[in-house]
Amino acid sequence: MALILPVKGVHPEIPESCFVAPNATIVGDVIMGEACSVWFNAVVRGDVNSIRMGNKVNIQDGACIHCTYEKTKTVIGNHVSIGHHALVHGCTLEDNVLIGMGAIVMDNVVVGSNTIIAAGAVVLENTRCESGSIYAGVPAKKVKDISQELIHGEIDRIANNYVMYSSWFK
Repeated sequence: MALILPVKGVHPEIPESCFVAPNATIVGDVIMGEACSVWFNAVVRGDVNSIRMGNKVNIQDGACIHCTYEKTKTVIGNHVSIGHHALVHGCTLEDNVLIGMGAIVMDNVVVGSNTIIAAGAVVLENTRCESGSIYAGVPAKKVKDISQELIHGEIDRIANNYVMYSSWFK
């Protein structure tokens, strides 16, 4: 059974349409949209500030979503995929974003819509990632504009696939 706990009397809000893996952890001030999924060993820690997720967000195996006490909240838009073992901390991810496996997105970052953060990238504090771009490297820099094929072929496909995968476990 997933570890879902209140913090200081605030309980996570998880719609029935969501899938939460049996060993995932979700605590505190977390509000999830419809058709979201939190996968095996993922942690969503709304203990020191709030975490808000839109619809069709998938937080893949081993990923960690957190924020900073009295400073930064985490806001995640619609159709967002957060790859295996990624760290998303006190930032804003707009709609249609893909965070690659093992990427780190730090406090006060804003990732614009239709953007990919490559696997292993480190997006430093206070960075603004422009919409429709691919960012890669350590520290992450814009490497190119994103094509419509990548938006539909990767960002949309992965978000939709994770809705399908979660149905296998319900």
